[in-house]
Amino acid sequence: MELKEEELLDESNAALKQNSSSCQLIKATTEQLPQEISLKDVRQVSPAALAYLGDAVYELHMRMFYLLPPQRVESYHRLVVSQVRAETQAKILRSLTPYLRDTELEIVRRGRNAATKSPKRLEREIYQQATSLETLIGYLYLTDSQRLTELLQKLQLEKP
Repeated sequence: MELKEEELLDESNAALKQNSSSCQLIKATTEQLPQEISLKDVRQVSPAALAYLGDAVYELHMRMFYLLPPQRVESYHRLVVSQVRAETQAKILRSLTPYLRDTELEIVRRGRNAATKSPKRLEREIYQQATSLETLIGYLYLTDSQRLTELLQKLQLEKP
């Protein structure tokens, strides 16, 4: 029984380390932005553009998280797609909401209001929540990578 618990702890520590690695990648990429973007400039970026950026950052985070242990490309794809689906993103936003600051909640609101048209397969509310999460991630990527890392580490991701 003790061996099983040790194995679970080792797996848990490995997952945390991998999550941390993907967060370190985000930090490294923000440190190498070609130019400093002022908060004034970021506020002029539309919520849709922030969501566009946030979508890419979030997917990269998920790809890094699932990179180890090595798997077939099809397996990587399946795992990542399950996390970047609008339904999953909506659930993640709801789990993060209690941790958000007032300014972050305002960005979430802006993202929700910008998502006016949703795909036919989705309820409008789900699409708005997913877009809100992407908007928040895009905003934090540009303004506060440390805070973005902090929030991404709160995700309860599990390895297969």
